[in-house]
Amino acid sequence: MKDEITIKEAQEQVDHWIKTVGVRYFNELTNMTVLMEEVGELARIMSRTYGEQSFKESDKGKDLGDEMADVLWVLICLANQTGVDLTLAMKKNFEKKNIRDIDRHKNNEKLK
Repeated sequence: MKDEITIKEAQEQVDHWIKTVGVRYFNELTNMTVLMEEVGELARIMSRTYGEQSFKESDKGKDLGDEMADVLWVLICLANQTGVDLTLAMKKNFEKKNIRDIDRHKNNEKLK
């Protein structure tokens, strides 16, 4: 695998893996629940690394990047299952944010 991967390539590679190694996709509602589980695992590591909670023995050795990749994996599964082109969706999202938020954050006193 090359060092860099586009969103489209990630969607294609996840789809290929699911269909060859994973047998099939879990249904959409199951994957939505799995996504929430993965977000919870990420939140646990974040709260222990950057927040005030201390690590439990079971938390040690967890990798932040790996937890983020788990979240991304399941999100990509959901996109594939529902026919969402994440590259196009991200482009549209940037356009929306660039219009809606052009001055919003610059004018936010809380960020200064």
